[in-house]
Amino acid sequence: MKSLLTDPFAAENIPLRPLLGFGSPTEEVGDLRQLQLAPLRGKGSLRLWMGIGMAIAAAATMTMRTPSVIVGGWLVIALLFSLVSYRAFARLPLGDPKLAGLPEYRLCHRHALYSALLWGTTFWLQGATPGLDHVLSMWTIALLMMLTLAIVAHSVPLACILFIAPVTVSAAVALVGAGAPQLAPVALVAGLLLCAFCVRFAQTHIRFRRAEESLHEKNETVSLLLREFEETSADWLWQTDNSRRLVHVSPRFAYALGVTAEALEGVPLLQALSGDAWDTGHFPKTLHDMAERMKRRESFSNFIVPVTIDGAPRWWELSASPRLDETGKFLGFRGVGSDVTEQRATAEQIARMARFDNLTGLPNRLSLHEDLARALDLAIDTKSRCAMLMIDLDRFKAVNDTLGHPVGDKLLAQVAARLKGMMERGMTCGRLGGDEFAVVLHNVPSAAEAEILAQRVIAAISRPYVVDNHQLFVGASIGFAIGPQDGATVETLTRNADLALYKSKDKGGNVVAAYVASLHAQAEERRVMEQELRGALDRGEFELYYQPVVTATDGTLNGFEGLIRWNNKKLGNVSPGRFIPLAEDSRLISPIGEWVLRTACHEAMKWPSNLKVAVNVSAEQLTDPAFASVVVSALAQSGLSPQRLEIEVTESVFLRDGGGAAQLLDQLIGLGIRLSLDDFGTGYSSLGYLRKTQFSTIKVDRSFVVGAAKGSIESIAIIRAVVALADSLGMSTTAEGAETEVEVETLRSLGCSNIQGYYYGRPMPASDVLTLFRRPDSIATAAA
Repeated sequence: MKSLLTDPFAAENIPLRPLLGFGSPTEEVGDLRQLQLAPLRGKGSLRLWMGIGMAIAAAATMTMRTPSVIVGGWLVIALLFSLVSYRAFARLPLGDPKLAGLPEYRLCHRHALYSALLWGTTFWLQGATPGLDHVLSMWTIALLMMLTLAIVAHSVPLACILFIAPVTVSAAVALVGAGAPQLAPVALVAGLLLCAFCVRFAQTHIRFRRAEESLHEKNETVSLLLREFEETSADWLWQTDNSRRLVHVSPRFAYALGVTAEALEGVPLLQALSGDAWDTGHFPKTLHDMAERMKRRESFSNFIVPVTIDGAPRWWELSASPRLDETGKFLGFRGVGSDVTEQRATAEQIARMARFDNLTGLPNRLSLHEDLARALDLAIDTKSRCAMLMIDLDRFKAVNDTLGHPVGDKLLAQVAARLKGMMERGMTCGRLGGDEFAVVLHNVPSAAEAEILAQRVIAAISRPYVVDNHQLFVGASIGFAIGPQDGATVETLTRNADLALYKSKDKGGNVVAAYVASLHAQAEERRVMEQELRGALDRGEFELYYQPVVTATDGTLNGFEGLIRWNNKKLGNVSPGRFIPLAEDSRLISPIGEWVLRTACHEAMKWPSNLKVAVNVSAEQLTDPAFASVVVSALAQSGLSPQRLEIEVTESVFLRDGGGAAQLLDQLIGLGIRLSLDDFGTGYSSLGYLRKTQFSTIKVDRSFVVGAAKGSIESIAIIRAVVALADSLGMSTTAEGAETEVEVETLRSLGCSNIQGYYYGRPMPASDVLTLFRRPDSIATAAA
């Protein structure tokens, strides 16, 4: 609501120009138009019946001396105008504060003028020289109309004037024509007075409405301040005499203590608050501090004190100031109090949430760091040791992806319960976030003791879990650092334990690794390698090598496997085993994998049409929805037939994705592309993968090849089982890593379909592959 301080028309007298609507259309008029139009709201029926009634009265008066046709025609026009005017205003939002009101304001003026023309003609319906009786009777009715309009529509003075002035002038001229010129000035003066009355009445009305709005706004402001005071004020008042005994006890204070006001009168304040502790003299510290303040006659504010009411503990907040009389004599204390039990409980809950994990109930990262700081301080002061164990769950992501986050959360809660059950005095376990946990050890005798505990933690976590009827298996990788020798601050010791954890995960999981100084160099090497890897594609540092794959029975070449190589100016030749995992972790594998795919397809087009090319694809690439379109694009741009491309994947792609990888592989099979399952037998070796996806080849890992050549019964049995399984499913088998004639002959005897290894050829650049084709015996033997 606009206040009088900001309204340009809040002055005592409203200027005539804006009041009458003679100002510029762009002139600021505030809410003046809404205030003028508001009194007209709901007066439509009154104006309608007034118009109809006056029109009928005028017609009845004119009937005796005026032709009926003229009277009837005028009456019809008057009645129609009344109805049209009523309908025109009935739908208008008169006085709506959301609207400017100017169109409605101007419509009032137009209808007032139309009405004036209608009623001004009544004086001349008998001709140019009307009878005096007729003019006087019409003037009487018109004057009644003017008075009624001045009362009903006084807030719009220009509309009143537009009706009164034309009718008055018409009446005065008619009086002169009727032979009564002495009455014409009377009619003019009456009309003028009515116009002046309307203007003054309108000014008074606007001033009144503005004063009313100002009063309403002030009342609202006062009410708002009172409500705010009530909502934020203390729950009760209390007062003591100079002996600190309660006087003038308020009913609300007594009700809060659960007794009557009379029973509290004269009771020492501390006795009322302390309850049973009054008899023993063992007060809570806050009550004791408050008592000391009152003894010294000092003010105190926001003291949180414990009270017991009906056996239930509560918390009150008290504030007070000493009362003095005119001479400065101490009279006692006057204060306020409120029950803050709920607020304190909420604050404690917030404090707990800030230091404890909601899912597991274990201390969180902040709480663990605080405990580690205490352990380090103690170790430094007593020249002892402490330890930080960082724990990361193995294979947890597979659970989350395949069974969903609710199952994963329940699994984390069970892991936390096992950890908590292992904690003894001087040990604190907590959750850092995700699937990472930590244990802080106080006063550790040696690093060996920390490692023994870590092994016990791995053993406990690795036991099977049952969650929602699912039997689940996860492992743990643990890295630890000893303080203060591996770090004298929380940040340093935590970082070093994290480096040790990274080392343990590099070893394959379910491993404990201790921090050593060389881990910093490894971390720096990893950072530099990642930095160089990010620009390797743009600098053209990658090259694709190709290793032959031959038919086991006769050694005929049937394809190549593409193997990436990286030669960096700063790092030299970097092994794929080092940079591929880094590319996957840093999300660089997709662009690198796309380059490998396009390059392999392009080079394969230069080979004989019966040779295939195999390309390794990581699990990260198969999570990219655009991977299938990349494969199609590579085939289209190179012109390679889909049947000549073989995509190699490992079992890990199915653990990393809850069904999306299988769907994507099915799309590739639909294009005619061959699929190969790499390293079968070294991972989870689930037959479900072979059932879900139609692989064309199963690859046997080199570890089994070496074992079989040495006569290992287990390796021979595994290869025979894989060959039999592949044959039954219509798949071929490729044995990897055959380096000696004994290994080759062993694989042939076991029924492997294809062989790949140094015996038939090392990985070679694309130029050497083309040279190989130019040799006469290349296709037949692929030259060992």
